[in-house]
Amino acid sequence: MNEAMMLRIGLFLAFLVVPVLEIWFLIRVGTVIGGWQTVALLIADSLLGAWLVRREGRRAWAALRTAVQSGRMPDRELADGALIVAGGALLLTPGFLSDVAGFFMILPFTRPIARRAASWFFGRRVRALAQSSPYGPLFTTEFTAGSAAGGGSAGAPGAGYAGGGSRPGRVVHGEVIDTDAPHDDVSGPRRRDG
Repeated sequence: MNEAMMLRIGLFLAFLVVPVLEIWFLIRVGTVIGGWQTVALLIADSLLGAWLVRREGRRAWAALRTAVQSGRMPDRELADGALIVAGGALLLTPGFLSDVAGFFMILPFTRPIARRAASWFFGRRVRALAQSSPYGPLFTTEFTAGSAAGGGSAGAPGAGYAGGGSRPGRVVHGEVIDTDAPHDDVSGPRRRDG
């Protein structure tokens, strides 16, 4: 089973199981502290979450502006902004379990952990999508034993590819038109066979 299929099954189960768990947990909390107290706790939770989203959103925006003005790539600041938006969306949904996940993404002392987890997850997804695309061989830097050993001959296109062996994937034949190099004739750019 490939990674995309596992992700689809995981999302399906999450959308099926999480609401059931939220309702079950709300009922359990309601039986322990009472129905009106549970509703009051949810409202207080939402108000605290809205205040936190506003405060942390302003901080993330200020950090983003500072990074851009200094000429630095604002990768951490953009990730923080995305986590704050996602955490705010989770805080809008009624339920205590989604609120815990939302607070985990918003609070400044837990956000770095969420940022590392999101970076790991999305890094894996981007690598998997890049490798499954038609341009996948351009993004691979690792070879399996089969692709390094069973590739091509020394004179084959792609031979001498970094890492040894031949470059995996299809070879596209074409020609390179060099427009920057000086040329002798006036008829047009010089062509090199490639």
